Amino acid sequence: MADISLIDQTLSFSIPAKHCRGRAVRLGTVLDEILLAHNYPEQIKALLAEAVCLTAMLGSLLKDEGSQLTLQAQTESGVISLLACDYKNGGLRGYVQFDAERLALQPIEPSLMALFGKGYLAITFDQPPPRGRSQGIVALEGASLSEAVQNYFLQSEQLPTIIRVAVNCDGAHSVAGGLLVQYLPEGEDGKERLHVRMDHPEWEHVAVMGGSVTPNELTDPALALEDLLWRLFSESDEVRVLSGKPCVKACRCNEDHIRDVIARFPKEDKEDMIGEDGTISIDCAFCSKKFIISGASLNN
Repeated sequence: MADISLIDQTLSFSIPAKHCRGRAVRLGTVLDEILLAHNYPEQIKALLAEAVCLTAMLGSLLKDEGSQLTLQAQTESGVISLLACDYKNGGLRGYVQFDAERLALQPIEPSLMALFGKGYLAITFDQPPPRGRSQGIVALEGASLSEAVQNYFLQSEQLPTIIRVAVNCDGAHSVAGGLLVQYLPEGEDGKERLHVRMDHPEWEHVAVMGGSVTPNELTDPALALEDLLWRLFSESDEVRVLSGKPCVKACRCNEDHIRDVIARFPKEDKEDMIGEDGTISIDCAFCSKKFIISGASLNN
C-alpha cells in the first residue's frame, strides 16, 4: 500500500471480497485553522472538530467535481444554537454558535442532549444534474455526532455503516481522525438499492474489524492511514487504496461574493443595511473576517 498521506487528507479504500467501501481521514493543520477562527472553549472545540471530520468523510463520498456536502444542526433549547460545516472539492469550513453562560453550567463532558436539546441533524448533498440536491434529517440522539450520522445511514439510507471519530484537542494543536465503512453488495453501487441484510456474514466481519479501531489509532500522526487500514482489515482480505484528496480550510467569503449577495436584495433593503458612516459591515462567521462595503459603490 502506497504512503499517500499522514494528515489533512481523506483516503478512499475498498475491500472487494467483502463488497465494502470506506473513507479514512486525519486532520491537523486545517483543523487548527478552523478552530482558531474563534475563541472556542474546549467542549465546543472538540464538538466542532468531530463535526468537521465527519463532514470531510461524508463530502469525500461525492464523486462529481463541484459537489458540496453540508452538515447543519437544527436545535431547540440547547447550549448550541447553530452548528454548520461544509465540504467542497476538499475545502472545509465550520462554525458553532453557542450560549457561553449555559455552557458554563454543564459538566466537562456535556451530553448531546445538553448541547443541542431536542435537535436534528440535516445532511445536504448538492450535486450537478441529474442528481441535484437531496437532504436527509436524523434526530441528534446517542452519545455523539458520529453516532447520529451512523444512524442516518442505517435509518434513512438502509445502508449498513460504521463510523468512528476521535478527537485530541489537548495542547497547542488539535488532531481529528475518522473511519467510515459501508456495505455495498455486488451491483448496488450506482444502481438501484438492493435489500441488505444487516447480519450478513460479510458485513459482520468487516464491522467487527472496523469497530475495533481505537481513538489513539485514529489520531496518531505517526500511524499512516494506509498502515491503519492494513492493520484493521488485511489479515483476511485485500484492501485497495483508491485515492487520496487533500483537505484545506476554504471559507469562500470574499468581497465579490458579498457584493453579489447584497445585490440580490431590493433597493429598500440595501438602503436599510447602510450605516450612518455610509458603509455595510459584514462579518463572516466561518473565518471571523470583516468586510466593509461602501454603500455608494453598490449598484441600485
